[in-house]
Amino acid sequence: MVGRGDRWDHRAMSGALPDAPQRPGSQEPRDEARAPRVGDGRGRAWPRRLLRTDRQIAAALSILGALVIMAVLGPTLWRHSPTATYLADSLAAPSTAHPMGTDSNGRDIFARFIRGAGISISAGATVVFVGALLGGALGLVAGLARGIVDSVAMRVMDALLAFPALILAMAITIGLGVGIVSACAGLVLSTIPWYARLIRSEVLRVSQLPFIEAARAVGAAPGRIARRHVVPHVMPTLLVQAAGAFGYSIVALAALGFIGVGAQIPTPEWGAMITDGLPYTLTGQWWISVCPGLGLMLLVVAANLLADRVRDVLDPRGGYAR
Repeated sequence: MVGRGDRWDHRAMSGALPDAPQRPGSQEPRDEARAPRVGDGRGRAWPRRLLRTDRQIAAALSILGALVIMAVLGPTLWRHSPTATYLADSLAAPSTAHPMGTDSNGRDIFARFIRGAGISISAGATVVFVGALLGGALGLVAGLARGIVDSVAMRVMDALLAFPALILAMAITIGLGVGIVSACAGLVLSTIPWYARLIRSEVLRVSQLPFIEAARAVGAAPGRIARRHVVPHVMPTLLVQAAGAFGYSIVALAALGFIGVGAQIPTPEWGAMITDGLPYTLTGQWWISVCPGLGLMLLVVAANLLADRVRDVLDPRGGYAR
């Protein structure tokens, strides 16, 4: 018993009691190690670690970055016009004045190379963006609506897939009129079925998952389910497909320019430049077609390497996920 003169020492008694469990959300001890969270700086450091450890993605990004910087800053730093002709300097070999030589009309190949990089990158990115946007939206609507909408949309896509993509793009380009804009439109229409069929299959798969069924059971609206649950789960698949299609779009644009239905001379597009320099390759003026060919090869290889790594990073079963 506690005497009348004794005082109740709450601090002493509290030290004898066992530690009370912490409430959820209470502050953790500072000396305990915590796992990295999404908002922590350690969670944001993985892209830097990836660039340091993965030489393939570092090389691909370096090549793409160098070509993009050259396409953006090159016309300002290199004052030669890509379309101005100087017949006195025609078929000049590479030199300090013309690092990549000149063509049959005296046009500076390096200036045309710089402008061609901008045309190829911007046109390829436009084809990929518009094709992924239209094809992804069509596949999403078909997968969610099903029924007659799904049947009609997919039969149209099957009809387009019956033709080789490049042949279909060529036919559409000729129908619309030769030129770089018509070539981009033809490639967009020929790549829409790729995205539509892929996204439709992903939507059908995701729609059967238990959490989607639970959202329907609690009365969630179809639009909310599509926006909050379906679209985030199909976006990685769409990004992987778009990354892989970027290299194809650049090659296809160059191919259409090479056969004469894409960009037209004097537009400094790499495919048209290769065609323009072919007659002079056997006579010793190799730089007219070799220089744009090397640029096209570097751009496509870097785009494909980056696409492979994007697929590995976004694959939940890959090594990056672990």
